[in-house]
Amino acid sequence: MHARHLPGHGFERERWRNGAGWTRRIVQQPEHGEDFAWRASIAEIDADCRYSAFPGCDRIQGLLSGDGATLRFDDGHELRLEPPHGRVAFAGDAPPACRVDGRVSVFNLVTARGRARAELLHRPLVGPMVFFPETGVQWLALLLTGHATLPDAARRPLLEPGDALLLWPEAEAPRRIVMSGGGELFLARIVLG
Repeated sequence: MHARHLPGHGFERERWRNGAGWTRRIVQQPEHGEDFAWRASIAEIDADCRYSAFPGCDRIQGLLSGDGATLRFDDGHELRLEPPHGRVAFAGDAPPACRVDGRVSVFNLVTARGRARAELLHRPLVGPMVFFPETGVQWLALLLTGHATLPDAARRPLLEPGDALLLWPEAEAPRRIVMSGGGELFLARIVLG
């Protein structure tokens, strides 16, 4: 497997599609353009707003900080992001209105239907966590608290809170990757195809 350290200070800040807010893009595959298979970002929301539409996409969100948020869809259906790290999943075609309880920070994962699908897990990091290569599977780890390292990596990057790690299989690097440390993380498993 290959690993790419994504320091939090390097996340690119950009406007939402509808101009209603700001997000910091962690990573997107492929890296450039609007025709992505999947993308991950962190939205800072400090007022009630309407989300952007992502037609043909599915979305998963996880609460990073704040007292929570309620997503209300036009049909009256509601989803709640509960503290400390609640998660919700919904289609991106019909964007909900978001009501926040004060300022919140939200991890946002968008997958293009038919090109990728994902699940988002909240996990403790206590010692080593092993990632085995799987064809068509990528992992994105976002460190919430604590620290982490890749002990068998040449440069041994130290991940601090807010940093991310992208892992993907490669034919020339079939070995597993071990991440070690202590803390908490959001762990996204993305299946391509």
